[in-house]
Amino acid sequence: MQCLTIIDVIKRRFVRFNTAQLGLLLFVLGVFTVVFVFPLGTLFSKAFTGDSGKFIGLDNYRRYFSTPSLSVSVWNTVFISLVATAISSVFGFLYAYAITRTAIPGKALFKYAALFPIFIPTVVHALGLVYIFGRQGFITRLGFNISLYGRNGIIISEIIYTFPQAYLLFFVALEYADGRLYEACTAMGIWPFQQFLNVTLPEIKYTIINTLFVCFTLAFTDFGAPKVIGGSYNVLATDIYKQIAGQFNMNMGAVVGTLLLIPAIISFITGRFVSSKNAGTLNSKTIPLTVKKNHVRDTLFFLFCALVTLFFVLLAASLFIGAFSMYYPYNLDFTLKHFIFNESTGGIGSFLHSIYMSLFTAVFGTAFVFLYAYMMEKTERLGLLTRYGKLLALLPLAVPGMVVGISFVFFFNARNNPLNFMYGTMTILILSNIIHYFSVPYLSTTGALKKLDREFENVAESMKIPRWRTFFRVSVPLSFHAIVETAMYFFVNSMVTVSALVFLYSAHFKIASIAITHMEEAGDISQAAAMSLLILFINVTMRVLYEFAVKINKQKHTKKEKI
Repeated sequence: MQCLTIIDVIKRRFVRFNTAQLGLLLFVLGVFTVVFVFPLGTLFSKAFTGDSGKFIGLDNYRRYFSTPSLSVSVWNTVFISLVATAISSVFGFLYAYAITRTAIPGKALFKYAALFPIFIPTVVHALGLVYIFGRQGFITRLGFNISLYGRNGIIISEIIYTFPQAYLLFFVALEYADGRLYEACTAMGIWPFQQFLNVTLPEIKYTIINTLFVCFTLAFTDFGAPKVIGGSYNVLATDIYKQIAGQFNMNMGAVVGTLLLIPAIISFITGRFVSSKNAGTLNSKTIPLTVKKNHVRDTLFFLFCALVTLFFVLLAASLFIGAFSMYYPYNLDFTLKHFIFNESTGGIGSFLHSIYMSLFTAVFGTAFVFLYAYMMEKTERLGLLTRYGKLLALLPLAVPGMVVGISFVFFFNARNNPLNFMYGTMTILILSNIIHYFSVPYLSTTGALKKLDREFENVAESMKIPRWRTFFRVSVPLSFHAIVETAMYFFVNSMVTVSALVFLYSAHFKIASIAITHMEEAGDISQAAAMSLLILFINVTMRVLYEFAVKINKQKHTKKEKI
């Protein structure tokens, strides 16, 4: 009798959940587990085994830290990351404060200028610095030598790389504020600087913590900039490349990979803690903050934003000069010959391959993210399975691109793996990109789905309308903004990524961001600049198309509301 009761309970649970939904949930969780959890498990097993495959405990770690030339990379990486984090966080805050809390002119221009580094690979940040501050750079030729190659160059590159992330985080935190607090402070005669210390900073204290960890992690795990201008200054990211691609020392490469995970995991845990503490303070009684003009303040912040924008313009201009000059810096005559790429370093095919890969990543990544988020938010909860799925979706935030790439090598390249056929194909590059960039689109998509009333599904079920029809007729159209934003995010990041794919591409399928590193290695920096401009052009085009699609969709909904 007791057994029958248990069976009845199980039946009721699964019938209520719907067998098709359960199967679909198990499918998406199974796919994610196979292409994310299993490779990471393989990475950790390599770090604790010897060349023969036997378990050797911490011997690999002892060997790594006992080798001076290798262990010094840890301290170099920490130092660079701390300096870059401090500077980029301060710059990002000041820039975001200027956009949100001052009355400076040209805010639209400054907003787009701050995003410029996102549209090009980190390799290109370093390449632009070579044109500006390198041995033959036009600033260096004026007598201003900053000794670019090595520590200084890496720090500047990482500041460029992390600045947009810091700006975006602070922009979101500062954009919305309760004007009543500032009006009360003004009525009480509290000076603006005291308001800043006692109101503004406490409001964004958790954002400050989150920004510091995010920027530190990005600088800590970046590969592109150290590869181009690092010189003999070793960091962990280039150590991995040397150990695996240069010396084929897989176990030591796995050790470095696990070391790269440490700050990322700390950043992930901190981010989760900050999210739980950083509850919204806006309500129906909140009034917008009115920014009043202040000539001295506005002038200073305008000059700061103008200088930052000018530097980014200079960075872009250096790429144009290098790409369209006959032989920089000795012959600046206009030419298009650098756009005829050498096949040995990838050719124009690498650019086309990047477009194909990014388009497929955008299409399949967006579909998978939306389906996954829908299963988490819009279906009946199934206890541990749902909780496991939500945790799994956030974990890629704690895994750097290089770690994703290395773990894919260890897992998919194993001879006894039935998925081995994917290795060396475009498929594995697409999978790597989807996993690497999964969490951010997932969070934005779940945010969009949470805004949709569950009554849509309840009414559909009461009218016996199939769930799949509700999905395509209601959920997808109402989440249009999140869908196109996800597609754009996947495409742009797939075009610029280097670290996640540097170990996975094949000789028959090179991509543009990797080709740039090969061109720089071969001394063809003019061709590298030309390829960089193509990447910049296609990414800016995608951004324009995204803005256009969102605008058309808003106009469409506005017309329906009027009717």
